[in-house]
Amino acid sequence: MLRCAKTLVALITWATLSACSALGFVNAVTPSDTYVGKENIAYGSGARQKIDVYAPRPSDAGLSPVNGLPVVVFFYGGTWTEGARADYRFVGEALAARGILTMIADYRLYPEVRYPEFLQDCAQAVAWARREAPKYGGDAKRLFVMGHSSGAYNAAMIALDARWLNAAGLSPSALAGWIGLAGPYDFFPMTNVEAQPVFFHPNYPANSQPIDFASRASPRSFLGAPTDDNVVNPERNTRQLAEKLRAVGVPVTVKLYPHAGHATLIGAFARPLRGLGPVLDDVVAFVHGNGDTH
Repeated sequence: MLRCAKTLVALITWATLSACSALGFVNAVTPSDTYVGKENIAYGSGARQKIDVYAPRPSDAGLSPVNGLPVVVFFYGGTWTEGARADYRFVGEALAARGILTMIADYRLYPEVRYPEFLQDCAQAVAWARREAPKYGGDAKRLFVMGHSSGAYNAAMIALDARWLNAAGLSPSALAGWIGLAGPYDFFPMTNVEAQPVFFHPNYPANSQPIDFASRASPRSFLGAPTDDNVVNPERNTRQLAEKLRAVGVPVTVKLYPHAGHATLIGAFARPLRGLGPVLDDVVAFVHGNGDTH
């Protein structure tokens, strides 16, 4: 009962604050002694081509396997128009505290760039993570990409469409899996007026929808979404992509969360909001190889 009450208070606080204030709230109550962090590392030459690293504490027993830690590169949402890696410290802390080397990357946003330049940034960040992971105790062979909302689109394109990692000197076969949370994977024609110019509405670029790239070569997949999402339709996006991946033999884990919304799905990584659903537990199980496939 006490846990439910705390979650309710946190949820009301989230709902009454602006998005930036809500992120500030969850970061303010996120501990800093559960990980070792390194910030503002360049993965490219651009001002926004920076990444923050969250590593489990070396003293934590059981979190440092002989071959290194699994690695997750996370891309945040924000309609490809806003967002900052520092706002997602609570995600880095949550995963690092569970034995996952976590890297949160910035990437260029509209109006500085449009599709596909931000995908080029994301591919560069993933290539950097694979090269540098061993320096932070990571296992480059257990590399995952993860994203929320528009960041899940980025993660999906990196994982499913080989063009982007190929250009960065890798291929999707370098990934142990990918995680999409409340992601848009099939969204033309666009109704979100903020995002429309990012994809040249109404002259949409060809080959820009993740669902078109589901193939036998796709990495193991985790797709999570709120049961009811008024921003990104989970039936059209999450369920439909899962069906296409399964049809070609890709192992897919699908989780739907009845008590989370579009924003609070990623918010559920924060300690005050974990009562909204076991999304953190599910993602951690998937990364560590213990997740169910259905």
